[in-house]
Amino acid sequence: MTPPNILYIHSHDSGRYVQPYGNDIPTPNMQRLAEAGVIFRQAFTPSPTCSPSRACLLTGQYAHNNGMLGLAHRGFRLNDYGHHIIHTLKQAGYTTALAGIQHIANSFEEPWKVIGYDIQLGEPSPRDAGPNLPDNNAETAAVDFLTNHPPQPFFLSVGFKETHRQFPALPDGENAHYIQPPALLPDTPEVREDMARFRLSARHLDQKMGQVIDTLERSDLSKHTLVICTTDHGIPFPRMKGTLTAAGTGVKLILRGLGGFSGGKVLDSLVSQIDIFPTLCDILGIPAPDWLQGVSLMPLIRGETDEVRQEIFGEINFHAAYEPVRSVRTRRWSYIRRFDNRPYPILPNCDNSPGKQLWIESGWQGIAPDMEALYDLYFDPNEVYNLVGAPRSATVLQEMRARLEAWMQGTDDPLLQGPIPAPPGAVLEYPNALSPT
Repeated sequence: MTPPNILYIHSHDSGRYVQPYGNDIPTPNMQRLAEAGVIFRQAFTPSPTCSPSRACLLTGQYAHNNGMLGLAHRGFRLNDYGHHIIHTLKQAGYTTALAGIQHIANSFEEPWKVIGYDIQLGEPSPRDAGPNLPDNNAETAAVDFLTNHPPQPFFLSVGFKETHRQFPALPDGENAHYIQPPALLPDTPEVREDMARFRLSARHLDQKMGQVIDTLERSDLSKHTLVICTTDHGIPFPRMKGTLTAAGTGVKLILRGLGGFSGGKVLDSLVSQIDIFPTLCDILGIPAPDWLQGVSLMPLIRGETDEVRQEIFGEINFHAAYEPVRSVRTRRWSYIRRFDNRPYPILPNCDNSPGKQLWIESGWQGIAPDMEALYDLYFDPNEVYNLVGAPRSATVLQEMRARLEAWMQGTDDPLLQGPIPAPPGAVLEYPNALSPT
């Protein structure tokens, strides 16, 4: 039997702020995908910054193991691009194609060749991150590829710039009067308009994804294709993207197609994006490379268990600036530890926005972050009330510390040896700066 085609369709900075996760943001194509497939309500990235997140998914390794400790366009790279999933798939007979954003190789170095794709579709983006992402027409390139009878089996990566900043301006006749900002931000006119513009960007994303999915369904490819729809991390607002709370690490993850990913199933099991690579190996019946650190999700899909993992681990190393943080999350508890001992927030690691500006004008840079935090997710799902020092949480705190320590030791985390150096030539901001630019 011919192995299934794989469509990996992904976005920037979307978190779970789409319709299938209960948000009042019209994204009907993603909703349709979820209703025909499987949606994971508790999916997380191992690293809530752009390049590390994508690298973790595509290598099946944590960022401090695959080498992508920071952003590709700032000088960070994988230790071994041969660990990218396309090389395992090519050994299984796949043709691999790239359309749109990729952001794990510097875009000035013909990234499709650096990574090892067989085909570059359309024009590659001249820059894969920053405030002015070009529209590289990823959907047009993908539609052309799918229409013109591609070789099978194929792995097609289609990456969209949406919902990265800058957001589009609201069209005439559309306003932000009735918009609800994210729960972590104040309800002000500026923040409402910013959220309205994010919503517009999400609608544009959904329309572009819809073009690709519609083309797949109009052809005879759909019944032979597994669709993986996801994003890199949380939305680009303060205390969301670039943080290790669920607002930063929680991601949309919808799979539809061969392998049992059908029927509108809703799964609440904890899953990590590093689990996608071993899951594909399981579906294809091919050996899993020995570097993989995730687990297959197929026991969940086959109904053999309700859980494939008891905990989720997360890390931050570099974004615009150095910010070493680690975390472990269970169903009930979230534990986050900082390793820099800086008595102020690392503001360059937060995208510029009206909400950020409001906080800076109100003294955010003088509010010391917690060096250690424990949150009870049953009573505090927004992870606001730190329980470190609370008598009722003392036993749990020791347990979560031990879980994190065991993971760091077991994965040979370089942070255990002290501050992690940036690679030669990396472009970084000062931690006490206000802006990523």
